[in-house]
Amino acid sequence: MPDSPTSEADMPSREPRFEAVVRWVEYIQDNPPEVWGPQQNAVVDGQIDSAAAVERTPEEIGRIQAFADDVLDEDEP
Repeated sequence: MPDSPTSEADMPSREPRFEAVVRWVEYIQDNPPEVWGPQQNAVVDGQIDSAAAVERTPEEIGRIQAFADDVLDEDEP
């Protein structure tokens, strides 16, 4: 789980992630939204499906919702 304690050894290297982000930015700059939009939607939909498949207790759901609310509050001007 993302909120589970982790060590440095458990964390992926930042460099490959950064390179993947750079490749994605180049890809979306070189291709119209009609090409990459459905691809991105498929990834997001898959993540939502995976998250929905995980059984959570009411306490975990409340903690997740509170976190999301805090993040949204921080984003408001």
